[in-house]
Amino acid sequence: MSSGATDTDVAAYALRLGDDALVLAQRLGEWAARGPTIEEDVALLNIGLDLLGQARTLLARVGELDGSGRTEDDLAYRRDEREFVNVQLVELANGDFGRTMARQLLVSAFQVPMYAALTGSADETLAAVAGRAVKESRYHLDHAASWVVRLGDGTEESRARVSAGLAEVWPYAAELFERDDLLDRCVIAGIAPDPEPLRLQWDATVDAVLTDAGLERPTTTWAPTGGRRGLHTEHLGYLLAELQHVARSHPGASW
Repeated sequence: MSSGATDTDVAAYALRLGDDALVLAQRLGEWAARGPTIEEDVALLNIGLDLLGQARTLLARVGELDGSGRTEDDLAYRRDEREFVNVQLVELANGDFGRTMARQLLVSAFQVPMYAALTGSADETLAAVAGRAVKESRYHLDHAASWVVRLGDGTEESRARVSAGLAEVWPYAAELFERDDLLDRCVIAGIAPDPEPLRLQWDATVDAVLTDAGLERPTTTWAPTGGRRGLHTEHLGYLLAELQHVARSHPGASW
């Protein structure tokens, strides 16, 4: 491991990525039997399963490094809301299909370059996770982009819905690129990618999709923050109550 970042730092960084993936997987799972078509039900669930697989490996790495001996199940089911460090964007309620696709576009447009850069991480486990995740994320991005274009260039109703959804989730994307002392240490140590180049790639990807969709890029000076510090929207508590209900109702059970 490169100097400048401790095992605790790597664990904290991996926890951020794992929580992002876990929470978004749970959100996408809510579309089961509710999508516009059966094919779309399957597509969203497959994306959710990809994210869940990423979350499991990342959370397992956290347990290895932080000295707590916790498993990925412990971290998923036995932490409280303030202990989660996902960005607020992934916890937002799904809303209608247009809003869900807008959110997925913003997340996937970040994850593709982030995981591509992370394949060169000094942490071998993170690099291995990224090698698989970048391929999955490219599919997630293509899927979201195709739907945003289809909805934006479709009917008056579909255009209005995806445009409104985009405006609602847009301010939360700023948190994807926030820097703090932890991230700076991981960047210097070669553990994590620098967010500045990622922002440039994200801008180019998102702007190209919005142009194809005939949608305007939202403008706002409001940038919600706090997810990385355990400060969340009202939505996360309800999501965790559903995610953790069985495990907390039957502690120690196995099946």
